[in-house]
Parts: sequence; structure tokens; C-alpha cells
Amino acid sequence: MTGHEEKDRRFATTLARGLQVLRAFRASDDGLGNQEISQRTGIPKSTVSRLTFTLQQLGYLSHARRHDRYRFGPAALALGNIASASVSFIEAANPMMQQLADETGTLALLAVLDENKMLLTKTWRPKGVPAIWLEVGHRIPITGSSSGHAYLASVSDQEFKQVCERVHGRDEGISVEDLEAVRAAGYSQLLAQGFVIVDEDKRYAENINAVSTGFRSYDFGEPVAISCGATPDMLSYERMQDEVGPKLRDRVKELERALGLPSVLVNRG
Repeated sequence: MTGHEEKDRRFATTLARGLQVLRAFRASDDGLGNQEISQRTGIPKSTVSRLTFTLQQLGYLSHARRHDRYRFGPAALALGNIASASVSFIEAANPMMQQLADETGTLALLAVLDENKMLLTKTWRPKGVPAIWLEVGHRIPITGSSSGHAYLASVSDQEFKQVCERVHGRDEGISVEDLEAVRAAGYSQLLAQGFVIVDEDKRYAENINAVSTGFRSYDFGEPVAISCGATPDMLSYERMQDEVGPKLRDRVKELERALGLPSVLVNRG
């Protein structure tokens, strides 16, 4: 949490920590113990114990046996179903993105800004590829990832100011100047080719290559990033540039037309 949030008398710290606990879970987890939740969130284990107990009592977590691990409970699952149903573009995107994943053999994914990182909220795995390189709930850096760069390139000037406060407030290692440079470079790529690829020496990870573009729906108050990623041996720079990037760009344009939406850059300013 940022200092601004902690000083704002309207900010409910206990609620924020409870939500942090829920955000700690990932799709591949076979439950989590209090120690693991503490490590993922940075919240002291004693506090985590009180939060998980409360969330269990409210039905957001389940804990079948005394020494069992926590899992999402029925209340959390109900919220997830409501959230999925309320985001209308996902239904339209599903067949398009699944086809893109199958055609390219890459993992197609949707990422949103969550605190100072990009949160993967939806993935489309290519058929016949057993391994998942990234999963729903995974967080990746906003700088050094094509998702983050495409997101920054797509936000309006006013949104960018708010993003700087959110990101820099949680990670002082990322300066406003860094974010401005990333935004400018990403915007140039979006204008020139309709997708963003991060230079190899600036990528946050060596074992994943990805290409991304921005998308803005009326369901959200800010853009999201849609990406295709795979290991470097499956997705080289040349393939991102010549094949997968153009296919991603065209598929997102198709989605915009189907939903009657303008290009993400129209609202950028």
C-alpha cells in the first residue's frame, strides 16, 4: 500500500489486506498455508492467520481439515462468476483468442494493471501444448514486459498521471521518467505497427518472449493488454515481428469491430 492510501482516512487497511490475501492465490495452487500467503503478500503471518480465519468464516476461503491448506470458498467463486459475466468483451474474445493461440502455438493472455504490476486475468492455451508458461493470477513487471509497455502506451495523459502515482508509490525503483520513456517508446510502436515488442536487453525475463497490444472496453475504466507469448525457441523476435504480432493486431481489431469499439489509441489523447 502507498503512503497516500495509508494516510487517507477513508482507506480501510484491514479490508485492503484481506483482498491482498485473496490475490495471493494462483490457478495452479493446490491450496496455500498461512506461511505461504505471508511470503507472497509480505503481511506478517500472525495477521494472515486472523485474515484467513475471517475469510473462511465468511465463505471466501475453505479449510476442510485442521491442517489443510486454504482454498477459494463458495463466496469467492460466486464473485468470480459475477465478474466474468459482467465483462462482456470476454465472451466475444474467447473464440478469437483461442483461434489465435492455436494458429500461432502461443499462449494468448489478457493482463490488467494491479498495484505496480500487470496481473494476468485470462489465458488461452494452444491445443496440443501441455506446458503453461504463465497462468491466471501471475504478476509480471510493468517495465520490461510487453504487456506493461502496451498498457502504458494505451493510457490517456490523465490516466498516465494516476498510473505513475500507483506504480512509483509502490516501487520507488521505478521513476516517473522510466515510465514516460516506456510509454513513449510503446506508443511509437503502436502507431507504426499496431503492437509492442520489448528490446531484448530490456526484457524482465530471458525465458519468455511476448508481443502485446492495447484494448479498451466500456467494461473497464482503463485499457488492458492482450498478448501472445512463448519460450524463445518457439517465438523468436523475427516471428513476433513478422507473424504473431500482425496476427495479434488484426485479431484485436476484429474484436473491436465486433463490439463497435474504437481503436485503443482514439482515447489516448
